[in-house]
Amino acid sequence: MSESPNKLIRFWQELKRRKVFSVVTTYAATAYIIIEVTNNLAVPLHLPNWVATLILLILLIGLPVVIILSWIFDFTPQGIKKTESLEELEGKEIVTKPVKRKLRASYVLNAILIIAVIVLAYPKIFKRDTLEKLRSSGERISVAVMPFQNMTNDTIWNVWQDGIQDNLITSLSNSEELKVRQPESTNSLIQGKGITDYASITPSFANAISQQLDAKIFLYGSINQTGNKLRLNVKLINSSTKEVFKSFQIDGAEDELMPIIDTLSWEIKDFLIMSKLNWEESEMNWEEFSNEKYVSNLPTKSAEAYRCFLYGNKAFDKNDFPAAREWYLKALAIDTNLYAAIKNISGAYYNENMIKDGKEWFLKYYRKLDMMTLKQKISAQFWHATYFETPKESIKYLQQLIDIDDQVPSYHFNLGDCYFQLFQYDKAIVEFDKALEIYQKWDLKPPIMCYQEPGQAYRKAGWYKEEKKLYNKAKRDYPDAPDMLEQYAYVSFSEGDTVEANRYIKKWTSIRKEQSWSDADIIYVMAWIYEMAGMLDKAEDCLRKALSLEPENSVRINKLAYFLIEKDRNINEGLELVEKVLAINPNSIGGMQVKGWGLYKQGKYKVALDLLQKSWDLRMRNAIYNHEVFLHLEAAKKAVAGQKSN
Repeated sequence: MSESPNKLIRFWQELKRRKVFSVVTTYAATAYIIIEVTNNLAVPLHLPNWVATLILLILLIGLPVVIILSWIFDFTPQGIKKTESLEELEGKEIVTKPVKRKLRASYVLNAILIIAVIVLAYPKIFKRDTLEKLRSSGERISVAVMPFQNMTNDTIWNVWQDGIQDNLITSLSNSEELKVRQPESTNSLIQGKGITDYASITPSFANAISQQLDAKIFLYGSINQTGNKLRLNVKLINSSTKEVFKSFQIDGAEDELMPIIDTLSWEIKDFLIMSKLNWEESEMNWEEFSNEKYVSNLPTKSAEAYRCFLYGNKAFDKNDFPAAREWYLKALAIDTNLYAAIKNISGAYYNENMIKDGKEWFLKYYRKLDMMTLKQKISAQFWHATYFETPKESIKYLQQLIDIDDQVPSYHFNLGDCYFQLFQYDKAIVEFDKALEIYQKWDLKPPIMCYQEPGQAYRKAGWYKEEKKLYNKAKRDYPDAPDMLEQYAYVSFSEGDTVEANRYIKKWTSIRKEQSWSDADIIYVMAWIYEMAGMLDKAEDCLRKALSLEPENSVRINKLAYFLIEKDRNINEGLELVEKVLAINPNSIGGMQVKGWGLYKQGKYKVALDLLQKSWDLRMRNAIYNHEVFLHLEAAKKAVAGQKSN
């Protein structure tokens, strides 16, 4: 019984003498480094999935081989020699020689391996804690999705760089746990930095963009192709530390692109929010894709329909609205359920001021409300309020969109615009300033609209010093933009600097003539410039001159009529002029409104109310809300009610 412990002790000592533990430790560290390097290079080198498995298998098989070899052989200064057994060693006389200690190569190698393992293992050890902190912080995890990089060398996939990004954003935005930066913010920031080729976006650049968007995590992905097989690669990266939380890789055939995107979005969302869904147990294949238990986040299953939709978006962004509508109609011809195309057709009509057509298409879109994500529903409700309700309702939905993502400048600008329409200029200025602050934080030049309407809001609020400061900034960004020259001019006129004002007018007129504006158009806008400067006599002169150049133009007639009535300059002449408008078009919304307001000012309240109400009803069917017109209607109602009470 006493020999058994002695044998174990001798075996343990023999393992140490033959340096088996040292060799196994070195082998394990080397194997770990090989595995980590393989995993990190698999995506950029487009290695097949089986490569990592094969390397792991080889390393496992190699372990017992290394143990056996380390038992039999030993590294000595004279080379590799067979290790002598303990019995052979005991039979020899050992002569001890003084040895000068020196740094052995094995020590250096082990130190290098230890450092390499620590470097590779550190993020693995602390990554889960980092992500867990984000999940348990009580706040939604903020995520930025970069445009995908087309690495296929085939430009046909360029359109999907934005397309896959947009679909992932749509999918992730439907989660209450996540705050996803919208593509408008991300792509505006990228393009504002001079990047036009998404393939040139480096991880460091994407990280900088993510930090400017105040996103804790960003997605950095690529589109790859081998034959007719596609692969989508995505890395989930910590914006602060640049560590990769997780890599995703989804493969499939070209005609399975939409299911590939949908699967990718499910995996990313599942990882981010720690869903109880066990993906491995419920992983769907393409045949199961239409199963009711999986609700697709994509607007269509047709890649061709979505491709047409994306081309429509590109035309829309270039303000080529007729071309955009053609692409959207092609998309709908392939898949009638692509409701995002229906919405954008409505938007194209809206931007061309074809409001009646815009409303008709929007109602088709609004019927799909139950199929939409949370953000899409709120956006649809905002547009419903824009078309059919008042800015008060629009404000409510814009505030909800800002709660989802407060880094979208257009949300703040549109909110400011709603307050502007309601004549609440102080509130409008607050939101306009927020939009400008975001562009300033991004170090980007704001769109021109971020100077135009805010400048008018400052003027109407009586904040003239702030107005001038804003225009001083605008002059650096848009020194010769005709839309801004108009506003620079009326500010100079209002300050009594006619020399400077006329210099702006001269430059503005020259540009407008180059743009093929007619003399009537130029003089008509000059009237607005003088009106904004408070120079009403000159404004009236310009309106009359513009009308004399186009005497049958009902818009010119109606504008002069309204000016004469609203400014109390000549109400009778204004009413005579508006009769010409109604003779051309008896159902003119603007004509009835101007006539009704003129009659109200003459004290003919009942007739005025009838006209204003008829105009209002037509407006809400074929146009959109106008707060000034609404106030006129309310004034007439109050006057008629006062007459009845008397």
